[in-house]
Amino acid sequence: MNIVELNKITKFYFGCEDIARALGISVASAKVTASRYTSQGFLLRFKKNIYVLRDVWKSATRGDKMRLANLGQVPSYISLTTALDYYQITTQMQTDFIESVAIKRSKEISMDGSVFRYVKMARNLYKTFNKEKGFFIATPEKALLDAFYLMSYGRYSFDLSSLDAKRLDRREIKRLSREFPLKTGNLLKRNGYL
Repeated sequence: MNIVELNKITKFYFGCEDIARALGISVASAKVTASRYTSQGFLLRFKKNIYVLRDVWKSATRGDKMRLANLGQVPSYISLTTALDYYQITTQMQTDFIESVAIKRSKEISMDGSVFRYVKMARNLYKTFNKEKGFFIATPEKALLDAFYLMSYGRYSFDLSSLDAKRLDRREIKRLSREFPLKTGNLLKRNGYL
């Protein structure tokens, strides 16, 4: 078997079933092959049964990485500074760091220089996101509120001076903030967002 044969897989990320089909082997053998190729550095393992060819990863776009981020923890959506950067509302740029909100647990996945961080959010606040270009991402106002929510509990830090607040819909912030705890609302008021 040759790593070149894996180039038959046209997906950005894939699992052992795809490896089995490409190489004409059983899924059990594909698991062993995936492990060996990961050890040898030909494949990158994102999480259980999700792999990316190293050469494909080198040319991955931010959109590719954001689509992958949604799989690191299911369900999750991209939010916080990453979403605000995506919408060009902050000058804080994050090229190889993607933040997501999840409902299961907080965790971090590192893969070949990129970091995918998942922050646990209260289940009742897990909403107000859209699917754009194949990935789920918070609306700009919800990304801001997610950041303020986590900041109000001391679980996040954010450079508020980097924001272009004129690009945010204040009415939408006010409407969405009603769902958040009082301490989040108080922090929004202290910083002039309510």
